[in-house]
This record gives sequence, structure tokens and C-alpha cells, in this order.
Amino acid sequence: MWALPGQLSRRGIIGMNRRNIRYIGRYNNRRLYPLVDDKLKTKLLAEEYGITTPALIGTVSTQFGVKALGGMVAGHSGFVIKPAKGSGGKGILVIERVDGDGFYKPSGARLGLEDLVRHVSNILSGLYSLGGTPDVAMVEGLINFDEALSEYTYEGVPDIRVIVFRGYPVMAMMRLSTAASDGKANLHQGAVGVGLDIATGTAVRGVQFDRSRRDHPDTGHELASLRIPEWTSLLQLAAGCYEMTGLGYLGTDMVIDRDRGPMLLELNARPGLAIQMANGEGLRPRLDLVEKQSDRLGVSERVAFSQRHFARLGVLKDLPEPELAQPCPSK
Repeated sequence: MWALPGQLSRRGIIGMNRRNIRYIGRYNNRRLYPLVDDKLKTKLLAEEYGITTPALIGTVSTQFGVKALGGMVAGHSGFVIKPAKGSGGKGILVIERVDGDGFYKPSGARLGLEDLVRHVSNILSGLYSLGGTPDVAMVEGLINFDEALSEYTYEGVPDIRVIVFRGYPVMAMMRLSTAASDGKANLHQGAVGVGLDIATGTAVRGVQFDRSRRDHPDTGHELASLRIPEWTSLLQLAAGCYEMTGLGYLGTDMVIDRDRGPMLLELNARPGLAIQMANGEGLRPRLDLVEKQSDRLGVSERVAFSQRHFARLGVLKDLPEPELAQPCPSK
């Protein structure tokens, strides 16, 4: 099913041009981009502002330093290796279990230390970085995600994307990894996106490959009962990233750790627009309302405003959501 631009506009859907010109171009100063494009800089900045992130085990910045990788991960039962300048989940290697000289991915595949060394070398060479520039490999502690969410995901950590505009959380979704997405929470690769009610953190709509979905394709668990724990705390953490970065239009990627609660994974100065599909509604009415508000309110006041004004009247299990039409292809 296809829709004309006018039909999408009436539903408040924004496209890339409006996002880039009206919001990113106006509210995101380009000199601030390195704060979010480099995950290491983001992590160090978050520590400075008291925003919780996964523990940093160490970094590798030179090929000579790769030799120290074995000693760096020794004693850790699990960890994540990621490129500091990567995007779209590329180059992220999750080691869920260590047994002797074997390192096991969530899929059960066994890797040796030589495989980890090769992966880090590829990161340093810029294989996964934006623009192919030389990069730094980060080694982080494994996230122990809340067990209440385990039935909603497959071989991967579910994360929550929150769009923050001028410090106000305006729209959110959870991304659930699947076999199709190779255990990664990437919607373009086949992860399931679940729109979340800003007021309660409750599921409002599920999608996979831009089509409505009411259950997880691999676990079979229904999505309607999904509710994010510590939701208000998570929104406050996301909203605080506005002061931390100075970026007015921002995508925050969060996780719920069973021991440490909500944590910031990374930030994005050019967040995608698929979140509108997951929520079954457009961003524009919410962004228009926020533009009329004061930017002098504190974090808690901004979050309370969003929860009050962007609450959904129904949830996925109660209200059938219509399919959002795709943009009509240009001729």
C-alpha cells in the first residue's frame, strides 16, 4: 500500500528532508557532532555528567596495543568489543561466555583469541567506522539485561531508542533482536520495533520489516504485555543528554541492566525515522508542540510535560493499529 506525500503529511509523518533541514540543521550545531559520533567521547562525557553507561574495560588504539587484548579481557566472563566511530551496529562483537580459551557469542559460536585480535585489527583499520577513517576499539562490560525482557528478544540485548527534542522526550520504541537481524537490535536488518507510550513505557504497536506484528517471530511471545521497568528514570536519563551534548534533536539508545538500572549505550545526532512506523503516528505534532515550550525547564519538568501531553489513549492489546502506508515511489 502506497501513500502520497500529502497523505503522510496529514498524519504528521516527517521525512528525511524536513528532519535534516527543519530539526537537525536548525538545532544541531555541527561542531558538537564529534561528541556523539565518537562513542568513546560520549562515554567519557557521560561519566562527567553522572549518566550511567556500561563499564569501560579498556581501549585499543594502535596495532601494537592489540597484543594486550588477551590480558585486558582476562577474568571477565563476558564483554563487548565495538568501534568507537561505528554506526548501525556494525563491528559490534558480543562475547556472552568465556570458557578456558574459548569465547562464545550469543549464538553459541566459539571464537579464539586470534579471532578477537583479528576483529580489533579490523576496527583499528576503519573497516566499520564512518567514512572508513582509522578507529579505536572499545571493550565494555557485558550488559545483564533485565530478565523480565528476555522473552521479547532473541540472542541479543533489547535497547530503547528515545527521540529527545530540545530536551523533551517526544517518541520512543524498543528494538528487539531476532534471528533475521543476527541478534542485533537493528530494524533494517530485521529486528522488531515496538512503539512505546511515553507516559507509561507500555507497548502500543509492533512492527517488523515495516509491517504490523503482535508477537516475536522467534520466541513467539506476544508483545502487548511489554512494559519497560523504571520508565520515568530512563526518560530522565535520556532528557539529560540535551544538557550533556547541547544537541537539540537527538536519538538516545538506552538499555535496562538488572543491577544498574537504565544505562546510556550511545547517542545519535541523525536518528532515523522508522520510530514513526513503530508508533503508528508521526513526529510532527509532538515536535511542533515542543517548539512552543520553554527551554528553561529542568529535566524532571520536561519529562513530566512529555508524559502528560504525549500519552497514548490505548495500548497494542486494546486498540488495533492501522498499517502506515509507505511513501509513493517517485517516478
